[in-house]
Amino acid sequence: MFSLIGNSLTKYVDFQGRATRKEFWSFFLFFYAVTFIAGGIDGFYGFEFVGAFAFIALILPYLAVAVRRMNDVGKSGWFILVPFYNFILLCTPSKPEVTPPTTE
Repeated sequence: MFSLIGNSLTKYVDFQGRATRKEFWSFFLFFYAVTFIAGGIDGFYGFEFVGAFAFIALILPYLAVAVRRMNDVGKSGWFILVPFYNFILLCTPSKPEVTPPTTE
């Protein structure tokens, strides 16, 4: 699971390609756990920047993995703008990647 999160963080600006269902939901949980914990630190210690910094640092990798997940199910990346569509992806199987035959 941690390798999937690390993979998503290293491809934080890669909006091409595919992300598996497990990779997407692992990063989804990681994103919300980190922002929740950072928000708790803000509230407990009286800071005002930890939660905002965590959100800003992770929003671009989250959008990239969401777009790659849309590509994996055969949809355009613009579908991430549709509210609650990510939950529909939970039930949507991945499409197998088709590789074109090589001619020699």
